[in-house]
Amino acid sequence: MSPEDRMEVLTRQLCAGQSTESNWEHVQQAPPDPIIGVTDAWRADPDPRKLNLGVGAYRTEEGKPYVLKAVREAEQQILADPAMNKEYLPISGNPEFNRLARTLALGPGSSAIQQNRVATVQALSGTGALRVGAEFLSMHLPASIPRIVYLPNPTWGNHKSIFAKAGFQVREYRYFDAATRGLNFAGMVADVSAAPPGSVLLLHACAHNPTGVDPSPEQWSRLLEVARSGGLVPFFDMAYQGFASGDLDADAASVRLFLEAGLELVLAQSFAKNMGLYGERAGALSVVSKTKEVATRVESQLKLVVRPMYSNPPMHGAAIAARVMGDPKLNALWKEELRGMAERIKSMRQVLYDQLVARNVPGDWSFVLKQIGMFSFTGMTRHQCEQLVSKWHVHLTLDGRISMAGLSAATAPYLAEAIADVIQNA
Repeated sequence: MSPEDRMEVLTRQLCAGQSTESNWEHVQQAPPDPIIGVTDAWRADPDPRKLNLGVGAYRTEEGKPYVLKAVREAEQQILADPAMNKEYLPISGNPEFNRLARTLALGPGSSAIQQNRVATVQALSGTGALRVGAEFLSMHLPASIPRIVYLPNPTWGNHKSIFAKAGFQVREYRYFDAATRGLNFAGMVADVSAAPPGSVLLLHACAHNPTGVDPSPEQWSRLLEVARSGGLVPFFDMAYQGFASGDLDADAASVRLFLEAGLELVLAQSFAKNMGLYGERAGALSVVSKTKEVATRVESQLKLVVRPMYSNPPMHGAAIAARVMGDPKLNALWKEELRGMAERIKSMRQVLYDQLVARNVPGDWSFVLKQIGMFSFTGMTRHQCEQLVSKWHVHLTLDGRISMAGLSAATAPYLAEAIADVIQNA
């Protein structure tokens, strides 16, 4: 058989094989994301009463997405700038965005910033910042230290996957007290105190997701001492600065407490919530070191994490955020809008609480008022949540977390009626 004939036979065999079975035939159907899947189910629900309380995004009183006025103005200025181009950003991202982002988080008077001990890279929102930070720690913690991360139980569902993908052994510390719908601080301290030296301690800077329960200032001080005495590596996830209380500085207090105590730490920031830049993926990762020289080397290694992962970050969202943070007029407008969004969510807590009390729903619902931020962890069972979805068309995560931003004065009575029904009858 000639070489040409053999090639023709081989080609026919390959084509025949491709037509009968895929190389990916063994791939299994993955389960839907427990959070994003809620919105998918809500979209597919034909019932006009349907309510989406799973979305982790701000909504107006009318249930519509909201683009901040400061963001619109910043975007218009950027688009009108004749010097604007679409060239690649540096691997570390927009330098002005990085400078303003770390200053927003750590404070303009931070000694770490003044001494150039902070290495910052722009990231793909908070998720990307966490992933780059986890990869960096996995690569550069001392070899003698086991790669262990402690996450609160419960926590944002993506935390576990992010650290596991970076090679960490994931452990949990107690956080939520189901009986009080508050913080299990004694359990938290006990578990964190038992962590091996060098373990990474993941902390929500404010507005803990999904519970809406934060430590008090006194409890934060105690956690600082536990982390310091245990030789732990604090890794703050700050997705809600300013969005929790309406005060940017108040919401950064936990991070600044650890920073001014002299601890090295890692910080992931997101501008999805507090600027509404969800789809722009604007975030930052900062690593605080003991000296300027170490910080310089750390930044060089962060770039080596970023380069093979996504080369360099997108420019548009960071440009918007930098302009909003850096322009005095836009900055003032942003802070005003931020306070307004936080106040609307607080008012939804009061409205829902009043509606539940008016219906004599069994249990103490005062936790709705005590929790803060976008979410409330209701403590409802999985079965009760399933009844909310199937009977009342109220879409939420099945752990009982509801988005207060997805609620309005018009829909709160309906939700209270639905909760009353499933609590009493499910």
